[in-house]
Amino acid sequence: MIPLRDANPTRRFPILTILLIVACVVAFGWELGVQSSGGEAALAALFLEYGAVPAQLTAAVAEGDWLSEPMLGVVTSMFLHGGWLHLIGNMLYLWIFGNNIEDRFGKLGFILFYLAGGAAAAFGQVAVDPKSPIPLVGASGAISAILGAYLVFFPRARVLTLVFLGFFYQPIHVPAIVVLGFWFILQLIDGVASLGAATAGGGVAFFAHIGGFVMGVVVALIVRVLWPRPPRGPAHRYGMG
Repeated sequence: MIPLRDANPTRRFPILTILLIVACVVAFGWELGVQSSGGEAALAALFLEYGAVPAQLTAAVAEGDWLSEPMLGVVTSMFLHGGWLHLIGNMLYLWIFGNNIEDRFGKLGFILFYLAGGAAAAFGQVAVDPKSPIPLVGASGAISAILGAYLVFFPRARVLTLVFLGFFYQPIHVPAIVVLGFWFILQLIDGVASLGAATAGGGVAFFAHIGGFVMGVVVALIVRVLWPRPPRGPAHRYGMG
């Protein structure tokens, strides 16, 4: 299933969601420039410098060095992507689901939540592969947190989804709980299947997705209990996503 848009308008213009998308696209343009001028080796060096490297993070945590370059890499890694499909897929999910979470949390709450989700995702992957030298890159973990929060806040929201049935496909409206629940189950299945597999060549960090999603669910449940009503905003509703 591929989500295309949701029928869940917001009360505020999602400026931060849009700025995050722009930042990721600009960063990807930088990657293309580095790759064009220096080849794959230069791009690999860029990922190593600005990605989140599990082995380095493990060492930093062991030393209690929370302000080290590896820790900074947790943040910068959220804006890098491994290819066009990686970028487009992440930005599609951020565009569809991010605006409603930004609307629910407010600007400051949303950006803090986004960064915390990315950090939880990175350390979720570190927990299962603490000695890996392969840098983690991508906004997938932070976006996974958004998906987890969306599932809690808007489980019945209708999502226009492209459903594939063999060689046929059909766009249908599906409740968010089905779309996001199916997505999470796939991450669990693929994550368990990846345990013990060789990762020297890199691949999808499924436990980063799982860690981010679980963190998003937990935070959203807490927010829903403590602040059951979203903050007030302008009457105008934006049909974004």
